[in-house]
Order: sequence, then structure tokens, then C-alpha cells
Amino acid sequence: MLDEQQIRDLVASHGVNVNQGRGVRQLIEDGEIPRLKGATVLEGKVSDSVFSGDLVSKSGQRLRLMFRNNRISTHDVNRGAIPFKDQVLAFNHDHMLQLVKDVLGSSQFEVSGLEPSSTVIPAENLDLVMLENVLRLYMAESSTSTSLYQHWLVAKGTGESTFRYAGHELTVSELQPNGLLPYLLDTPSTKDKVDKTIDAQYLVENKVCSWAQYAQIRNSSLMAFGMVSQYLSTRGMVLVDTKTEHGINSEAKIVVADELYTMDSSRFWRLDDKGDLLTRDGKPVSFSKEFARGMVKEQDQQFTEEQANEIAIRYIQGLQHLTGVSFSPDLRPRDERLVDSTNLILDALL
Repeated sequence: MLDEQQIRDLVASHGVNVNQGRGVRQLIEDGEIPRLKGATVLEGKVSDSVFSGDLVSKSGQRLRLMFRNNRISTHDVNRGAIPFKDQVLAFNHDHMLQLVKDVLGSSQFEVSGLEPSSTVIPAENLDLVMLENVLRLYMAESSTSTSLYQHWLVAKGTGESTFRYAGHELTVSELQPNGLLPYLLDTPSTKDKVDKTIDAQYLVENKVCSWAQYAQIRNSSLMAFGMVSQYLSTRGMVLVDTKTEHGINSEAKIVVADELYTMDSSRFWRLDDKGDLLTRDGKPVSFSKEFARGMVKEQDQQFTEEQANEIAIRYIQGLQHLTGVSFSPDLRPRDERLVDSTNLILDALL
């Protein structure tokens, strides 16, 4: 396992280089990946997706290639690039996927020779269910407008005794910052430019999904949450909250899409030797994107190199705590890594 000084040395020595490189759109336009010529490229917050009518697997499934990037987004604003973030989250996702894929299903294809830390992920091009499936076990302090914590603050400030959140009736006095909730809450939100927390009734009335589809997503996610929580108890950590996305595959089955239980999509808190929450300055010791959110002081702020490096260090430490595996990055130029992984995938699947 890398200790803190080794991680700091790694980030200081290679942080700038691993952030450099062309995006997948530019790689395609430059002719580096000829088989993707003319494909559609959709740029997302933390990954870019590529698909086209020609990208069909040997078994007839539509393909979507997801290219993880180093960008970090908070409060719906891109704050810049974080060294090694793409590789850390790719390995984080793959590790968790192995735990829960039998429950949640998966859109990903297994490709021989493709490393778990590969930042190119081959998946079926699903028909997405347009919701973010959010589960919460603790009321984590958060600055995001959709958080339970912010809604609780409003209700408390206006003197309400109870308030509704995503269809749940909650008692103000029974909740406390970073405290355990009365039960595991399902709190879906929209997938809009600015997300909005809603309830299952809203989803059905607006034809986002049916009652049966939401029940399947909710129930399978609740089971997976329990499985991950049990695993994390062996790692001295708790799962605070998480969000997943889902879609319908070619067999008309709902399966999970995109990343699972990563430090971008979830919060993980450390436990001490007695099994209690470990705190620093009165706050839980956390491995999640919340660490980066706390650095934001201005609406359009971009992280400095020093800030980006500190976030990278926290991500790498978190990965090692979550997986029990030493971080071993691929230090080849990013362009080379993307092109090689893509060709490996296309050779295997087309």
C-alpha cells in the first residue's frame, strides 16, 4: 500500500503529465481511432460517451464506449482536472461492480486483457431511465441544493416540525447533521441540467418510468446498498449515501448504467477501532467528492494546481481504504492509453 508521502510524491512527479492529452473527440478527428470515424460523441461531467450505428457487437447489441476523464464537477460547474482521477474511479467502480452485479445487473462487456483501471469502458447502449436513483442512510452535511441536509435547514429555519422530502415525511427534531436517518431513504432526482429531488409519484406521472420499473430499481438498489455496507464494515467504513443510474437493455431488462459506488457518486466515512465514526475537527473523515466541494468559495471557481493535487491525494487514499489494494497507476501518455484500450475493445467486440 502506498503511504501518504509516496502518494504525494506520485502526484507531484506525474500529476501534470497524466492530465495532459487529447479528448476522445479530438483523437477521433485526428484519425487516431479510424473505426470511430463519424461516431457521435457526447461530453459528460466525468465521462464522454461514443456511439454510432456501426458500433454493434457480434451478438447484435448496440455499443457505447465511455471514456472517463479527469474533470471534476461540483454544484454543476466544471472545476478543472484532478490527476489520476480517471484511473482511481475506474478501479473503484470495477471493484464495487464485482460485488453487486448479480443484483443490479450491468451494461458492461467483459473484454479479456482490459485492466480494471482502464479508463475506456465498453457497455451496451441502453435506453436510459431518466432519473438519478439516490439512497441515503445518513443526513450528511452538504452544500448542494438537492441534499436532504439543505431541505432540513430550511424546515428548521422556518419553525416546521415535519417536512416532506422525496415522498418521505420526516420529523425535524429527530434529525441531526451527519446523523443516522430513521431508515434507508430512496430519494430520486431528475436528470436535468440542474437536478431536482422528486418522488416516485412525479416519475410515474411524468412518464419517466412505471411503478413496476421504479419498484425494481428501488428494491434492487436497496439490496445492493446492504451488500456494499456489509463489505465496507470489513474495511472500517460506512456507506453514507450513493446514486446510481439505470437503463433498459436489448433483452428489456433494467440494468445499472455508468459508475457504481465511487467516490464521485457516493460518500464513505471512516470508522475508528471501536466502530464509531472517526471525526476530524468535529466532522466525519470522509472519502468522497464532498472534500472538493468544501474547497469551493466562489461560484465559477477553478481549482488551483495545489488544490487539484490535494484532491488527487484524497482520492488515492480513499481507493486504497475501499479496496485494500495498493494504487498502481498506468503512467503511459493518456492518448496512448485511450487508443490502446479502445482498439482492444473493438477487436474483441466487433
